[in-house]
Amino acid sequence: MGFALALEGAAYALFPGPMTRMIRDIAESPAERLRIAGIVALAAGIGIIWLARHEMVLEVFR
Repeated sequence: MGFALALEGAAYALFPGPMTRMIRDIAESPAERLRIAGIVALAAGIGIIWLARHEMVLEVFR
């Protein structure tokens, strides 16, 4: 969670204008598009965490 906050903070600090435009675009997007994007992001995040945890466990025992 801390890493995600650090990345988001860096994006706002380095690119405040584009981040403001992106937020405006997101606010104007249809709910269904946001729902699909959220499901895709959720699945990708769970997949990355699963892979990282299983690969790290395998490396420790090799």
